[in-house]
Amino acid sequence: MSRWAPDARERLEAAALDLFAENGYEQTTVAQIADRAGLNRATFFRHFADKREVLFGGEDVLADLFADAIRTAPAHATLPQCLRAALEAACAVMTPERRSRAAQRRSVVAANTEAQERGLLKHAKIAGAISAALSERGADELTARLGAEMGMLSFTVAFERWMKANDDEPFPPFAHAALSDLQTRAANMSS
Repeated sequence: MSRWAPDARERLEAAALDLFAENGYEQTTVAQIADRAGLNRATFFRHFADKREVLFGGEDVLADLFADAIRTAPAHATLPQCLRAALEAACAVMTPERRSRAAQRRSVVAANTEAQERGLLKHAKIAGAISAALSERGADELTARLGAEMGMLSFTVAFERWMKANDDEPFPPFAHAALSDLQTRAANMSS
């Protein structure tokens, strides 16, 4: 394959995840990833700041999808409706084709403390994007923060359930069910 192929980012991601699974995250080098992808180190660094970003580069896409969906929700949309719109927007990247890579990524992160820490930072960044979008819609700071955490927890629960389901099951029903479940549980906490 050409070193200038248009799918370089995807090839690098696939190579990295395969190598992380085979050799472990710590033992895998950028040079090995680039070589496995049929590319060079310079190409790797054009797409990723470091090998950790292979695991979390998609989180920026999620943050943008969530925030944009909240911002463009109808003016009369309630906070739960905004969160539902955000989860629906995430479905654009939570596809059956990406599911196997998500499972690999999850295993690598679970086995590496450094990756887990980076994951927490990315989680906070996404929650901040959701909170900012809710604030722009007029939510006070605490409500926006609570909404962001509820949205992130809904996404996390939906993801966990989706990963346990059959390979052909789409993500949206899991996202809707998780948000609904959390809303019900939150309402029951006040009883």
